[in-house]
Amino acid sequence: MNENIELLTHIYETAEMGSYTITTLLTKIRKKENKLKFVLEEEIKEYEEYLKESERLLLKYDTEPKKSSFLSKVGSNMGITMETIMDNSDAALAQMLTEGITMGVNIITAKISSYKNNADKKILKLAKKFVDFQEDEIEKLKAFMWET
Repeated sequence: MNENIELLTHIYETAEMGSYTITTLLTKIRKKENKLKFVLEEEIKEYEEYLKESERLLLKYDTEPKKSSFLSKVGSNMGITMETIMDNSDAALAQMLTEGITMGVNIITAKISSYKNNADKKILKLAKKFVDFQEDEIEKLKAFMWET
């Protein structure tokens, strides 16, 4: 696969799953008093921007973005449901989200490193900006991990 398409596909898939996960989580905690809601509502907007931008660029490469599989979404939904049943505190939810975001950051950082000499500079810049966004979100979430 072309390096540009692979980077864009990863951004698209990660942004789509991030948006789906946060939407699902917000639905589960809708009637709760979680302080984390505001951060998540802002975060979802950013994920949706990266989703749109990566889709636009993929289409420029004549590549149709692939939506997350039904099974991935079911698995995510089940995990969120179980997590919120067991512990829906801001600390627990922040921990769960941080773990997911960290996995995405690690994968795309490795791809950026591998493709830095071959991929289009604009796409590399978008990928790095996406990593920066996710790392900033991790920092915001960390603040909730220490609250009781």
